[in-house]
Amino acid sequence: MKIIILGAGQVGTSVAGNLASEANDITVVDRDAELLQSLQDKYDLRAVKGYAAHPDVLAQAGCDDADMLIAVTNNDETNMVACQVAWTLFHTPRKIARVRAPEYHRHPALFNQGGLPIDVLISPEQLVTEYIERLIQYPGALQVLDFAGGLVRLVGLRAYAGGPLVGNQLRELNQHLHGGEARVAAIYREGQAIHPAGDTVIQSGDEVFFIAAADNIPEVMAELGRTDKPYKRIIFAGGGNIGRRLALRLEKDYHVKIFERDPERAAAVSEELRRTIVLAADAADEDLLQEEGIEETDVFCAVTNDDEANILSAMLAKRLGARTVMALINRTSYVELVEAGPIDVAISPQQATIGTLLTHVRRGDVVMVHSLRRGAAEAIEAIAHGDRHSSKVVGRRVEELKLPRGASIAAIVRGEQVIIAHHDTVIESEDHVILFLVDKRRIGEVEKLFQVGVTFL
Repeated sequence: MKIIILGAGQVGTSVAGNLASEANDITVVDRDAELLQSLQDKYDLRAVKGYAAHPDVLAQAGCDDADMLIAVTNNDETNMVACQVAWTLFHTPRKIARVRAPEYHRHPALFNQGGLPIDVLISPEQLVTEYIERLIQYPGALQVLDFAGGLVRLVGLRAYAGGPLVGNQLRELNQHLHGGEARVAAIYREGQAIHPAGDTVIQSGDEVFFIAAADNIPEVMAELGRTDKPYKRIIFAGGGNIGRRLALRLEKDYHVKIFERDPERAAAVSEELRRTIVLAADAADEDLLQEEGIEETDVFCAVTNDDEANILSAMLAKRLGARTVMALINRTSYVELVEAGPIDVAISPQQATIGTLLTHVRRGDVVMVHSLRRGAAEAIEAIAHGDRHSSKVVGRRVEELKLPRGASIAAIVRGEQVIIAHHDTVIESEDHVILFLVDKRRIGEVEKLFQVGVTFL
């Protein structure tokens, strides 16, 4: 596939790295020659220096025969205009744009072939908001991801000493559950992937990813880790787009406070929110945190646009007694450092955005992709089409499938029914198959597996 990526920032670079390793023809456009050279030194791709929305630059990048344009520069307007130019002059068939400003998203009629011809509109702030909301819904979770419209969820958590399943074999998990099944898709121990088998013993400190029907998630979490009480009191550091959106969504069911350093923004946010307490204050003020009862706070979540401020305020909140602390971190290198320290959850907007982008790039009717382990692994939802003659998966048992090494099928969604996959489970046409891939470099093999042959009509 010939793909043009506009913007060599953190998202553009990550997407280029993901796609260049999968035999795609990638061209990256940016005005920073050093960034482009760095990308070329690292990956097999073309680089074009210039302004992303200029017709001549897009022509030089090969827009006239590109299959897809991914506009992820740091400027919303540049991304939108580039999609318009690509369609009007070059008829680029698929156009994806990252648009941050909520003012644009309030008017969906803008984005169609009669208006701005953008096929997929991605809002990092919206993705992060939904992601944090799911984490709050499941106390103790490190990652919560939806599949099949929310019927199935993949949850990552850390196993704690004293948990009912710690020290026992995985095959005992479903013996403890009532009314449903779950499948452990992957285990990471000291940073290394362990293929889960029936006789695998979970150890304290293991990072465990499991898949289950959404209704069964709380019960499975109780088996794998310690049972955490529901969250009630939440503090958000930062009253920007993410903090404000989260407060709007959560203030009906939780006691919410926002700390915002900018007095004008604090005043504007307080007028919009009905039940949230908004303080014009610095979340790194130790005395203020103690005055506001940080030791009784269930979640402290730092979501300002300053990585260092988020990290420091979250660490301070943890030291002062906050039960769970989360920090929004843009720099990937910071995420890896922070996860080994006192911060419970490091939230990467890049990973959330990249997972959504990859969903729209994958072949073989892959409808959902989530990046795990900072992009090293992927959880994939693919739809099986055809019959036994035209498909490599339909009509076959799971044990018959030629899955790439490190790939496993965890669950199947058939209509509204969630089926935890076993070796003798037969895949039917139109099943949504949830796979876990430890080595994302083998995604191409999964895509080919789910492509239908030419005999399928």
